[in-house]
Amino acid sequence: MTTAHIVPLAVIAIMLVLSAFFSGSETALTAASRSRLHHLEREGNRRARLAAALLKRRERLIGTILLGNNAVNISASALATGVLIAALGDNGVFYATITMTLLILVFGEILPKTYALRHADRLALLVAPVMRVLVWLLAPIVIAIEAIVSATLHLFGIGMRVQVSRDDAEEELRGAISLHARAGRFVKQEHDMLHGILDLSDTTIGQVMVHRRTMLALDARMEPARLIDEVLNSPYTRFPLWQDEPDNIVGVIHAKDLLRAMHDRQTDFAAIDILKIASRPWFVLDSTTLRDQLLAFRQRRAHVALVVDEYGALQGLVTLEDILEEIVGDILDEFDVKLHGIQPQPDGSYLVPGATPIRDLNRELNWTLPDEGATTIAGLVIEEAQALPEVGQSFLFHGLRFKVERRQRNQIALLRITPHPSEERGPPGA
Repeated sequence: MTTAHIVPLAVIAIMLVLSAFFSGSETALTAASRSRLHHLEREGNRRARLAAALLKRRERLIGTILLGNNAVNISASALATGVLIAALGDNGVFYATITMTLLILVFGEILPKTYALRHADRLALLVAPVMRVLVWLLAPIVIAIEAIVSATLHLFGIGMRVQVSRDDAEEELRGAISLHARAGRFVKQEHDMLHGILDLSDTTIGQVMVHRRTMLALDARMEPARLIDEVLNSPYTRFPLWQDEPDNIVGVIHAKDLLRAMHDRQTDFAAIDILKIASRPWFVLDSTTLRDQLLAFRQRRAHVALVVDEYGALQGLVTLEDILEEIVGDILDEFDVKLHGIQPQPDGSYLVPGATPIRDLNRELNWTLPDEGATTIAGLVIEEAQALPEVGQSFLFHGLRFKVERRQRNQIALLRITPHPSEERGPPGA
């Protein structure tokens, strides 16, 4: 092999290395975690800042990479063709095509892109400074190419700007969470918490509030001594006060304010004016989202609000704890009474109290029962059956069998829910 052959072969090898660099850079920069780069950028990492700046002008970056990659690939192929034609005659074109296709495919595309996919973040930080220089040097050519592309697309009525809506961003985030959970990077609790945060904007107060039927409210005209006993025997710290009729809420009493009044009056509790020490009630619409209500709680520095519908009728109450439980799950302290919840049975069914929120059931058992209409599982059964079922009646919908086990007057107290054989689901957390 003469020097005349060695030099072109060395140039071809260098061009293959450059081809691998461009291919690997493209894959690394586009596959790198945007959130990780953003985190490193905020910590002052210079390379992460360069990578983030490149990704902000993605079209310019891709144009530079494609320009460089095609330039070296075409040049290497042309040079190899010239060498082989000189050595083998006209047959050199055939051998050059086969040889360069294999070399570029393996060493210029597949190998660097495979490596870049496996080490995207690290490689993106490594190539960012070099790509920043190349983007600057090739900017005039790339800008001209972009103008041609834009004009061509414009002829076909295709715009260059892509608007990313809030819903698109949220869907992308939900997808990322689910993918990480599937890969085993999140446990079920973390997965549910992250989804719970995103659900705050889609969930209304009416779906999580304490219904007025189960809300503990006190008669403002009750004797102070009796009212004090009611407060002491309750696990709560804030109590709505009603007057004349239960729906007429006139104030909210805090146990600490009551304790302070008891201290001031010593043993003369009859002299305590309950309405005087109570705070004014705060009414919110049941259609308010949990995100807006959480912000309102922070702004008002409040922990409880009374819930009304569009007609002003009392529906229940919502607390700061109710919203936080949508994120972290049930919060029980030493005074809370833990209710009997979902009880798995040996036959694969579940005994579920009728008042169980559908959202809690879905979260616990990985089901997808609709909660846009009814809030509780009993409400869903009544909504689907379009009647108040009798004890022993069974219904099949949403891939589950619902059997009414117990009723209390006109309320479904207990249900037996069995996954339908054709759509059996896995255990919680599966």
